[in-house]
Amino acid sequence: MTRPDPRQNPDAQQSAPASASMAGAMDLSALKNRAESRTEAQQSTGSGSGAGSKGGDSAIVEVTESNFQAEVVDRSMQVPVVVDLWASWCQPCKQLSPVLEKLAREGGGSWVLATIDVDANQRIAQLFGAQSIPTVIAVAGGQPVEAFAGAQPEEQIRQWINSILDAQRDQLPGIRAAEEATGEEAEQEDSRFTAAEEALERGEYAAAEQAYQRILDSEPDNEQAKAALAQVRFTARAANADPAAVERAEESPDDVDTQLAAADAELAQQRVEDAFNRLIEVVRRTSGGDRDRVREELLEMFGLFPEGDQRVANARRSLASALF
Repeated sequence: MTRPDPRQNPDAQQSAPASASMAGAMDLSALKNRAESRTEAQQSTGSGSGAGSKGGDSAIVEVTESNFQAEVVDRSMQVPVVVDLWASWCQPCKQLSPVLEKLAREGGGSWVLATIDVDANQRIAQLFGAQSIPTVIAVAGGQPVEAFAGAQPEEQIRQWINSILDAQRDQLPGIRAAEEATGEEAEQEDSRFTAAEEALERGEYAAAEQAYQRILDSEPDNEQAKAALAQVRFTARAANADPAAVERAEESPDDVDTQLAAADAELAQQRVEDAFNRLIEVVRRTSGGDRDRVREELLEMFGLFPEGDQRVANARRSLASALF
C-alpha cells in the first residue's frame, strides 16, 4: 500500500467525517472470502497469524486478513466493531489509538476495537477506501455504518461511539447484554457508594459528600458520583433553606449569597424554573469570581434532574446567552 501523503490531503491531520452512506455501500464479501480461504489454509498447515486479543483484552483485538471474518464481520453481528486503520510511521495514529483503546476498555464489551496495521494488511485498507490514516470505521451487522479520518479529541470520539451504540442497541443483542452485565458488576463491587448512601440516610451530609468526593478524586469522570454529590450538596442546603430568603433576595438583588439562598428555597419548593431564572439573571449582572460561583451552582442544580428534562434544556440555552 502506498503511504497516504498528508500534503495531498489537508484533512489527514484533522477531524474529517467520512460519508456514512458511502461506508454503508462498501462490500465486504471479497475480503470475507479471502479471509475464509486463508483461514482454511492455515488450519490445514497448523499455522496462524498470531493476531488476536491485544494483551489478553477481549475489548481490543489485532486484526489481519486471516481473522477479519471472525473478529470484524462475525463479531459485528453482536456488537459494533470499531476498526482503527493505523501504521507505525503515522504520528496522528500514535495520538488516536491510545484514546480508542482506553474507551474500548471502558466500554465493558458493548463494542470492540479492531486495530489493523495497514502496511501489513493493505487489502483491508483498500477495501475500506482509506485515503489517509488514521481512519476509523464502525462496522455493525456486517456492514460499515459510520467513519471518520484524522485524530480527534477524546470527548468527540466518546460522543461518536455513544451515538453508534444508541443507533444499534435494538439491532445488536450484545450491546444491551454487555451494558447490563457491566452495570450489575459495578453495583455488586462498588461498596464506596453504599458507604456514602448509608451516611446520607443517617443525615450525615458532610460524610456523604466526602465519600462521593473521594470517588471523584480517583475517577473524575464518574457520572454517578457527580450526580450523587450534587444531590447531597443540595439536600444539605435544602434542609436549612429559609422560605423568607426569596423575599430578602427581592430587596437585595446584588447580594450573591442572598440570591443563591433564594434559589435553593425555590428549588426546595419545587419552583424549578424560578430558581433557574433567578440564577441566570444573577449571571447576567455579575462578573469574575461571583459569576463563576453562580454558574457552577446552577450547573450543579442541572445535575439534579434527569437527562432530557425540558426545563434544564431551556435553562442551559438561557445560560449560554447570559454568558456570551
